[in-house]
Amino acid sequence: MQNTITIKGAKLHNLKNISLSIPKYQVVVLTGLSGSGKSTLAFDTLHKEGQRQYMESLGMVDYMGKPEVDSITGLSPSISVDQHLINRSPRSTVGTATEVFTYLRVLFARIGHRVCVHCGADIPPSHDVALDSDESGETDVTYPCPACGTPIPELGMAHFSFNKPIGACPTCTGLGVMHGANLPLLIDPALSILDGGVLRWDIHEIKRYTQTIQTAGEYYGFAFDPALPIGELGEIPYDILLHGVSGDRFRRHFPNIEPPDTVSKGRFEGLIPNLMRRYADNAHNAEYRENLQKFLVMQPCPDCNGERLRPESRRVTINGRTIIEAARMPLNDLREWLTSLEETLSPEARIISEPVVIDLRERIHRLIDVGVGYLTLERATPSLSAGEAQRLRLAALLGSGLTGVLYVLDEPTIGLHPRDNRHLIEVLRRLRDLGNTVLVVEHDLDLIRAADYVIDIGPGAGQHGGEVVAAGTPEEIALSRDSITGDYLAGRAAVPVPPQRRPINQRALTIRGARSHNLKNLTVDLPLGTLLAVAGVTGSGKSSLILDTLGRAAEQRYYGASERPGEHDSISGWQWVDKVIMIDQTPIGRTSRSNAATYTDAFTPIRQTFAALPDAQGLSSGHFSFNVPGGRCERCQGAGLLTVNMHFLPDVEVTCPACRGQRFRSEVLAVKYRGFDISEVLNLTIEEALLLFEEVPAVANRLALMVDVGLGYLKLGQPATMLSGGEAQRIKLAKELSRRAAGHTLYLMDEPTTGLHPADIVNLLAVMQRLVDADNTVIVIEHNLDIIRAADWIIELGPEGGDAGGKLIAQGTPEEIAANLISPTGRYLFAEMVRV
Repeated sequence: MQNTITIKGAKLHNLKNISLSIPKYQVVVLTGLSGSGKSTLAFDTLHKEGQRQYMESLGMVDYMGKPEVDSITGLSPSISVDQHLINRSPRSTVGTATEVFTYLRVLFARIGHRVCVHCGADIPPSHDVALDSDESGETDVTYPCPACGTPIPELGMAHFSFNKPIGACPTCTGLGVMHGANLPLLIDPALSILDGGVLRWDIHEIKRYTQTIQTAGEYYGFAFDPALPIGELGEIPYDILLHGVSGDRFRRHFPNIEPPDTVSKGRFEGLIPNLMRRYADNAHNAEYRENLQKFLVMQPCPDCNGERLRPESRRVTINGRTIIEAARMPLNDLREWLTSLEETLSPEARIISEPVVIDLRERIHRLIDVGVGYLTLERATPSLSAGEAQRLRLAALLGSGLTGVLYVLDEPTIGLHPRDNRHLIEVLRRLRDLGNTVLVVEHDLDLIRAADYVIDIGPGAGQHGGEVVAAGTPEEIALSRDSITGDYLAGRAAVPVPPQRRPINQRALTIRGARSHNLKNLTVDLPLGTLLAVAGVTGSGKSSLILDTLGRAAEQRYYGASERPGEHDSISGWQWVDKVIMIDQTPIGRTSRSNAATYTDAFTPIRQTFAALPDAQGLSSGHFSFNVPGGRCERCQGAGLLTVNMHFLPDVEVTCPACRGQRFRSEVLAVKYRGFDISEVLNLTIEEALLLFEEVPAVANRLALMVDVGLGYLKLGQPATMLSGGEAQRIKLAKELSRRAAGHTLYLMDEPTTGLHPADIVNLLAVMQRLVDADNTVIVIEHNLDIIRAADWIIELGPEGGDAGGKLIAQGTPEEIAANLISPTGRYLFAEMVRV
């Protein structure tokens, strides 16, 4: 048996003809500076070749190109666990994605109790196991109520699914939320209708609609005075203005009067029904709907109140708890509740439920092991971070029991507090002990120290990387003077701490009574003019406080955003802030046509530079764009690739035969700037492009900022869909840095160190400190101890994740947090300070 994976002559992207042997059946970490070639070696070479060899065994080798490598021997079937796993469907939840909710549905269908709607008696389950497999739910099976004999319809699994018509709330179709009107953008209660209180009505609409409402008033017998402020109209006039004559809110006042049937008789549609009708009627007009969306907000469904299921399904209980209540429990608590069931169930129910409960507990246990025990089953999958989605997949792989597999993981520690790293390390070792090879692309020093074998790729990024700098045990890497990673492992290098902290002044933002998600009526001061780190174990409420509450409130206040902030009493101190910029990890574009150059506006002056060249006669800057007709290849519409439909297999992308992947027409490619055509420029790294355009300030300034935030290794034309969350966030940061400063700016960042080597964090930290030195405030949600250690002030939430979190457990300087005995972050911060 071959105990190594042997790679010879790997030359893809920046890899410099690498040859190396990777030991099998071990935890192997690939590390190195951001952009050094780790992912190219792990995913684009090893994993892709593993896929190709599998496809070749199916006789489909023609559809997958071989990576640029001479040979790879000893390769096992590979499974990748990367950062692009999130299901964006609003119908997907943690429960559905992990199948835990499926087993919970089986449990409630088998042993759930409900109340007879006729006599109020308790109705025990019928224990008809056959209904568990009927996912359609279309059944006419009934059984009599034991008290009054009324036929009661049998409930199966499908009745507890919000993705099945038989189980979903009919009003919201199982989504739990619906669009509602954003009233502050529709009306101003302080103004009358005549003075413009209905914000979207012009003078002609004011006259026409006022006449219609007054006619309705004569029809029903109430007075309507358009000169009164809207907030003082009275209940009936206010209801007709908002809901119209057909709305339930208005009709409740006149239940025995049919609405008028024409406008001339007073048939007024109402502001809210009119808005919702126009939004629904223009389902195929994306631009029109986008304009209307700012007047809409997502609200809980008025019938199910966000619970998604039909009333009869929501009333079924096990030991007094409904399936909705179970789905809202953190996984840690749900496991305890399932364990306690055994003592309360009847002998018959215990026999029927035992296999389901055992399987449920095992699945939940794996999820807790990978560090997501604070999540609830009802948590929407699109709201998960890349790290959380990755750990859900890791838990599923733990349960598969596969052996002889190569697992390729991309930074599994992202989003994890240092305290939780040890659980993740144990999971990786369990995968290894099953007889698998675990290859991890990682920068976290704790995980590197825990690895069996480490391969350091470098020495630099982009064209300066692509070589094996060192390979061996963590101890051997630490001894290597050629390895930057080794310098940080051994303590020869460290992220610098500022010589002194900035003083905390009287200017502060104060959030009072924050209650979003798991926050426990939290009141906290956020000192301005500082680098402020928000720390805490995973799931403790950091994002709920800073992004969902403070960030959304700021976007509403400064930019009129429609999304409502998390529930809170008030936020004071806005008078000190002129502008708020929220830089999170959401993608910068959902199509491959968006990239770092287009997003930061660096591509516009590049195109203008090409269009101004003597060889570009008759060509405008638009001809050098791959997004519009003119100069692009129309066969692939500027993508450089064509998609081949593989029917029952995933689609495959192949190089466009017309432009050979160069995106543009031949006359456009004939124009060269300092020896490079526009296609070749897009294939340069940002660092290489900076040297090429150093004499074009409009380009160089933007590219230099991207280098400053640690993105010099990215290719200019790399599609936005291939960027990690951390990379997308740093591109947003670079774009904001390129804007002209305007007063005191509050920057909110969400784990910007994601994907960064400690040496790259030095550069990012310098950018953050530069922002604060320019009289701004940077609030950063972070687990990385280097950033936390360099902060002026720390806010720590906890003490645990989920329901056990959401409290302010510590605040102060890093030195004060390190000395705090109840702070989980302080314990690791103290150890880090002692080590450095």
